[in-house]
Amino acid sequence: MGHLRTQRQWRLVQNPHPPFEILSEAQLRRIDAAAMKILADTGLRFRNVEALEILDQHGAQVDFDSQMVAFDADVIRRHIAKAPRKFVLYARNEAKNLTIGENYINFAPVSGPPNFSDIDGGRRPGTHADQCNLIKLCHGLNTVHLGGVSVEAMDLPADSRHLDFCRAQTLLNDCAWNTRAIGRRRVADALEINCIARGIDKKTLIEKPGLTTVININSPLMVDAEMLAGLMEMTRHGQPCIITPFTLAGAMSPATIAGALAQQTAEALAVLAFVQMVRPGCPCVFGGFTSNVDMKSGAPAFGTPEYVKGVLAGGQLARHYRLPYRASNVNAANTADAQATYESAMSLWACFLAHANVVHHAVGWLEGGLCASLEKFIIDAEMIQMLSAAFSPLKIDDDEFGLDAIAEVGPGGHFFAAAHTMARYRDAFYQPLLSDWRNFETWQDDGAQTATQRANRIARNLLAAHQSPPLPAAAIAEIDAFIEKRKAEIARDGEV
Repeated sequence: MGHLRTQRQWRLVQNPHPPFEILSEAQLRRIDAAAMKILADTGLRFRNVEALEILDQHGAQVDFDSQMVAFDADVIRRHIAKAPRKFVLYARNEAKNLTIGENYINFAPVSGPPNFSDIDGGRRPGTHADQCNLIKLCHGLNTVHLGGVSVEAMDLPADSRHLDFCRAQTLLNDCAWNTRAIGRRRVADALEINCIARGIDKKTLIEKPGLTTVININSPLMVDAEMLAGLMEMTRHGQPCIITPFTLAGAMSPATIAGALAQQTAEALAVLAFVQMVRPGCPCVFGGFTSNVDMKSGAPAFGTPEYVKGVLAGGQLARHYRLPYRASNVNAANTADAQATYESAMSLWACFLAHANVVHHAVGWLEGGLCASLEKFIIDAEMIQMLSAAFSPLKIDDDEFGLDAIAEVGPGGHFFAAAHTMARYRDAFYQPLLSDWRNFETWQDDGAQTATQRANRIARNLLAAHQSPPLPAAAIAEIDAFIEKRKAEIARDGEV
């Protein structure tokens, strides 16, 4: 197993230090005012008749013909004030319950890419086998707290492959997970499978939510009909929605970070207010995805200084509105190389400093989100482990000073065998997955490998060691019967 023995137990991550505040109070108020002006003067298009009726009943200004909805500031503030500042997300394994809010940082894997890559087979369309392997990696890594669709199963029918994902996620991992909200029915299926796996009814599911979903706004200023249908199904069952505009400066928002932030805030607040109109008090998350694009090609750029500023400002805005915050670990590299690593390092530092409560795409993201990488899973996991250790409290007390050890060793000695050192041998320092800190000669003699090659080896070892967490046979049978029934209904009715 090699380095896998050094991985510490799965645990929650907290940042005990104050969040970094990039905005002055005056700048914060100006972004808020600009967002409220966008909401009042322009508004958003909600492409769902049922959603428009709910908005109309709760004080928004609705034009049913154009589907445009405007909001007065007091309507927005009144409704978002009903959302909780923090909430618990319940896992099948209760030891993996998550707190979303305060200074907790929870990591979720890359979500949604159609392609998969590893150094064994190169880049290719994702398969269900690849999807299962990434779910197994999430289960084996101590830095991944939420499950998700880490790669699309392109070898399965598009209208029913969500069922295969739900089964795999439930059987191969025991954490809470992120489902797809493309339409009401996909959400209803995930809710049913989550209840069966946890042995609970829908009433308990509302009281103890176990699923999240990301609702992406079609920036600029439009919310898709099917996303709204999925959002309403989630919200009516008390499951938290992570509302995330896609504001890339110069493409889907003004070509400035200030303009992108104002638009991001307006879009997020409008849909967060809508969540509270559907079910007051339902947990929800303020999501940010502001970055820039390469103006020569139009391609998204991530892990840039602009992205860092957007993440930091987004966290400050979320705290201003007393809401949990979502950000991402993203990069624009095409392979798991130095660019991928330094852009992800920039992104992760921003997430930690901003006190992001949910970090999506935390492990495995490549190509601006078009590819999930096996090796990048491991490289990202190690960076998260390093930052988690770096942001843990620094102990300063008499025992930590080691004054007796200094006296014991004296001038010119060494501390390797000192009692103070030996007592801390296995727990004193960050314990790596990838790095082995050997000198060049021994590293070369032992069959020198790059970080990407070592990451592949570690991933393969994790997959070989995977053991599915226990789930009663009756629950598995019930899930399989439900999926068989739903696939038959989809084949018969052409349901999507």
